[in-house]
Amino acid sequence: MAAGLEHLQELLPVAGVELGTVAAGIRYRDRPDLAIIAVAGGSTCAAVFTRNAFCAAPVIVARRHLAGNSPRFLLINAGNANAGTGIQGIVDAETCCATLAELSGVASTAILPFSTGVIGELLPVSRIQAALPHAWQVRSPTGWSSVARAIMTTDTAPKGTSVHFTCQGHPVTVTGIAKGSGMIRPDMATMLAFLATDAQVPKKVLQHCLARGVAESFNRITVDGDTSTNDACVLLATGQSEVSIATIEDSAFAALQQAVTEVCLSLAQAIVRDGEGATKFITVEVAGGRNIQECEQVAYTIAQSPLVKTACFASDPNWGRILAAIGRSGVPDLEITGVSLYLGEACVIHGGVLHPKYTEEQGRTVMAQDDITLAVELGRGDARVQIWTCDLSFAYVKINAEYRS
Repeated sequence: MAAGLEHLQELLPVAGVELGTVAAGIRYRDRPDLAIIAVAGGSTCAAVFTRNAFCAAPVIVARRHLAGNSPRFLLINAGNANAGTGIQGIVDAETCCATLAELSGVASTAILPFSTGVIGELLPVSRIQAALPHAWQVRSPTGWSSVARAIMTTDTAPKGTSVHFTCQGHPVTVTGIAKGSGMIRPDMATMLAFLATDAQVPKKVLQHCLARGVAESFNRITVDGDTSTNDACVLLATGQSEVSIATIEDSAFAALQQAVTEVCLSLAQAIVRDGEGATKFITVEVAGGRNIQECEQVAYTIAQSPLVKTACFASDPNWGRILAAIGRSGVPDLEITGVSLYLGEACVIHGGVLHPKYTEEQGRTVMAQDDITLAVELGRGDARVQIWTCDLSFAYVKINAEYRS
């Protein structure tokens, strides 16, 4: 059902990173649902987390641990979000960290926990504790694909990508994986995403790199307008490469930034293509705004309109729904006579009225495609944004109606 989602390609190992998975029976049967990502000592870590006030216990614990330590392990489970679980949820997340700490010989505060799945159920700690030794034993530098599969929930396919480039005469690798399919309107990153590079990068510089990459990717997507309680995106730098980047002014920083953003964008768009029940991948472009904020207002109002999304599902060029979304987006003093609308290359509205050469046949041709572009010109400035979304199908309702059953 995924909208043009490509099969997972080979993911490149990152020196200083080992990964292991195991079937812990947290919620799913006969598939891995627990993962460990181990990182070499001396590595640095950047992260962004959900801004949802009802954030999950692992988010709270991960923030605490990251504040004073350089993490050595990421511990990830699927099937249970450990959100809405109060103090007990925090105790459970800390207990799981302590178990891995005992196995690995590091402090429990050097472990960052992450969870995804059903909200409001207590974490099955004993199952995780029983399964962790196996995940520890099987960790491998080539385990990226296995972890990408282990962290899936309603995803139909694993998501990952690698970028390899040369900088300062030495090779550098950036590899990333992500999960996400529904409850997607990130307010920082995606549901869960984990990236690593072998470059040497101090924490402050790494955080700047991740924030910029997230702003141009994960914070430009929406499936259903919902921000999860568990969103997290992590970027690790192991320092195993000969490439050292001390500041954002370093010439090498631009190359790393480009690679990290490329990985983030690939993962973010894969999430949209794998949106729950998605059949269409939709790019919404808004130009001619006075500032980025009002362009985003218009773009997200269009992208999150159930009427627009269902029209895309039906391949119906119902452009009136798009105009209505533009009009209710809240842009102050919007002059309708300055607005133009395009379906693909076809100009539908120009100067606020129907273009005399537009035909329904043009619109139907565009809307029948798997990848659709909806472009708006506001005619009031130079700002522009591009976001990505998907259609709303019968399957989305079915998936979410049956999610806990």
